[in-house]
Amino acid sequence: MAAGGSLSRSERKAAARAELLQQEEQRDRRRQVGPRAPPRPPPGRAAVTRCVCRQVSRIWRKPPAERSPEECQVLSESDDIVRELERRRKRRERLRRRQEEVCDEPEELKRKAIELAAAVRNAKHLVIYTGAGISTAASIPDYRGPNGIWTLLQKGRSIRATDLSEAEPTLTHMSIACLHKHNLVQHVVSQNCDGLHLRSGLPRAAISELHGNMYIEVCTSCTPNREYVRVFDVTERTALHRHHTGRMCHKCGSQLRDTIVHFGEKGTLTQPLNWEAATEAASKADVILCLGSSLKVLKKYPRLWCMSKPPTRRPKLYIVNLQWTPKDDLAALKLHGRCDDVMRLLMEELGLEIPSYDRARDPIFALAEPLRPGEEGTHSRKPVAPPPGTEPPREEPRQEPPPPARPGGWLGRGCAKGARRRKSN
Repeated sequence: MAAGGSLSRSERKAAARAELLQQEEQRDRRRQVGPRAPPRPPPGRAAVTRCVCRQVSRIWRKPPAERSPEECQVLSESDDIVRELERRRKRRERLRRRQEEVCDEPEELKRKAIELAAAVRNAKHLVIYTGAGISTAASIPDYRGPNGIWTLLQKGRSIRATDLSEAEPTLTHMSIACLHKHNLVQHVVSQNCDGLHLRSGLPRAAISELHGNMYIEVCTSCTPNREYVRVFDVTERTALHRHHTGRMCHKCGSQLRDTIVHFGEKGTLTQPLNWEAATEAASKADVILCLGSSLKVLKKYPRLWCMSKPPTRRPKLYIVNLQWTPKDDLAALKLHGRCDDVMRLLMEELGLEIPSYDRARDPIFALAEPLRPGEEGTHSRKPVAPPPGTEPPREEPRQEPPPPARPGGWLGRGCAKGARRRKSN
């Protein structure tokens, strides 16, 4: 081999084994085909390495009792490859365990809820961080659960379209609003774009929606930015780095944009992101309660974790999630349970009644800005509507039947883009 002088002893052995295997394959091919084929050029260094790795991997996957003495000899001469295979196996196993959902036994969950209730009562400044897990009870998929968006896409499966207009605030949303009303929670920081915190009755000033709100579009040409709350998903025409919604500002005539912060983007809007209030709340917090979040994104925001403070002065952390999170080792208490189940136990222990959601009194109807004449055809999303027999939302009725709603928006478009990118790699 031309590069033989630069190969190590183990690599020369591997090259020799690869050459023997190639000669055997050529002999088998001649027996089957007949006339002798022209000899192939000697394999390069990379090809030899790949061939040896495949051979070692095939042997390594066999049960030890089924390996021949020759195969055992190959493994003993390829320690570096075997170590790499073992490292990858342990990593896959670790990732698999982290994706598993673990539920505490009812008695254990009750005990932890009592401990959490004591922390809530004694907290001087409690801040709640919420993720997609609090909205799964509203039939909105999460991202990293067993049936989450990223999980399904990684398995090569498609995601179904979700009618977000039918989603309603869950028991967890209503419990959080109740805790804020009783001054037990000072601020809520949410990763969710579904707008359910707003619809639960939580005041705008008490929410930081770090990744935007699907019901809000803004004019960035006005000072301060002018907000338009709608009763439909405004993100139908928007995507990564493309945020114009197709409607115009009623005051200055500039294009409106959505408020969604996609993966790979940096949020710059003042509202509804409300980063200033989130940072201030985190700096004052003595207790942080994380509900339904994997924390894989939130952990990247140092301002939310008071990392500049000494560890003894940082807020106590309580986590409610079925899966592993990167903050588990720092938590004072981890509750393995569904958010609605934990919040039901917590509110019972605190002696507070969980208010029921009443769609007729949904705050979005009072906040919504009606479309102007000529804007009715700028969206095909189904609007949030009050129950039959109650006052309809202020949006003008559509004169023509809407076209079939196409999948997309902040939920579908981003996922489809991610699927295409993985497929092309």
